[in-house]
Amino acid sequence: MHRRDFMSRTGAAAAALGFFPASLAGLEREPRPGRLERRSLGRTGAKLSLLGFGGIVVRDATPAEADRRVGEAIDRGVDYFDVAPSYGDAEQKLGPALAPYRKDVFLACKTLEREAAGARRELEQSLKRLRTDHLDLYQLHAVTKRADVETILAPGGALETFLAARAAGQVRFLGFSAHSVEAALALMDGFDFDTILFPVNFATWHAGSFGPQVLEKARSKGMGVLALKAMARGPRPDGPRTEFPKCWYAPLAEPEEARMGLRFTLSHPVTAAIPPGDETLFGMALDLATDFEPLSQAEALAIKERAQAEEPLFAYPSADA
Repeated sequence: MHRRDFMSRTGAAAAALGFFPASLAGLEREPRPGRLERRSLGRTGAKLSLLGFGGIVVRDATPAEADRRVGEAIDRGVDYFDVAPSYGDAEQKLGPALAPYRKDVFLACKTLEREAAGARRELEQSLKRLRTDHLDLYQLHAVTKRADVETILAPGGALETFLAARAAGQVRFLGFSAHSVEAALALMDGFDFDTILFPVNFATWHAGSFGPQVLEKARSKGMGVLALKAMARGPRPDGPRTEFPKCWYAPLAEPEEARMGLRFTLSHPVTAAIPPGDETLFGMALDLATDFEPLSQAEALAIKERAQAEEPLFAYPSADA
C-alpha cells in the first residue's frame, strides 16, 4: 500500500473512532443479570452472547470433558460457538457435545480453503462432524495475503461455494476472519460479507495501528464485528509451550490484566469476543465478562499509555500481506 493511501485510511479511521471509549449506541444490548449480555450482530438480525466459545476449548478433550465444558458455557449464557477443521479434533468433539443445544445456539465454522472445490469438501466434512444440516455462519479463515483475496473472489474461488451453500440453506450468513488490515479491507471492498472476525486488542490497536480502520469500514457497511485476541499480551517467547499450550501467543493470564483486555475489546462496537482456547483462561473470561462495564475515559487513556510498552501481536502495514 502506498504511504498516501495508508495515511488517508488511518486518518479517516482515527477521526471516526478517536473518541474512545467508542459509543456502543449502534448495538442492541440485552442485559441478563448473572449471565452474559447479548448483542446484535450487524444487519443479520441475530443476537449473540458477548463471549463466544472457541472450539479449541474442547480440542483433545474426552467426550465427558467436552460435554461438561459446553454445558457449563451454556449455563453461563454462551450461545455463540465457533470452530474450524484446523483445530485438531475440535469439530468431532464439539458436534456431539453441542447436539442437545443445537437449535438454541449460533454455530460458526471456517475454512482455510481458497478455491471452490476445496471449500466445498471442507464444508461437507464440517457439517458431518458437527452433526448439523446447516451452519449459522460460514467464514473464510485467517486471510492474510492479498493474493489469497484475489483467489477467493475470482471465478472458481471459495466465494462460489459460499454463495451456493447459502442458496441451498446449508449456511445462513457469510463472513471471514483476517490477520492483516490489507486483506480485511480488500475482502470488504470485494463482497458484502455479513460479518468479520478480527483481532481487536489493546496493544495491536494502540501500538500497532491495527484495527481502527477495519472497524470503521465494517461499521459503515453494517457488518457484524466479532473479536479475536482480546486477552492477548503479544508474541510468545521462543521455547516450549509449557504453560497454556493451546495459545500460540502470550496471553493476559492474571485476572485483572485479562479483565482490562476484555473490557478494552468489548468497549468497542463489537458483538462478541472469543477468549483463548485454554479451558482455564476461557473459564476466567466467563467470570470476568458476566458483569461487564464499558471503560471510562480515564481508564481508556491509562490502557493507551500501557499499550505503548507492549510489542503488538499484529501491526499495520503488514509485511505478510
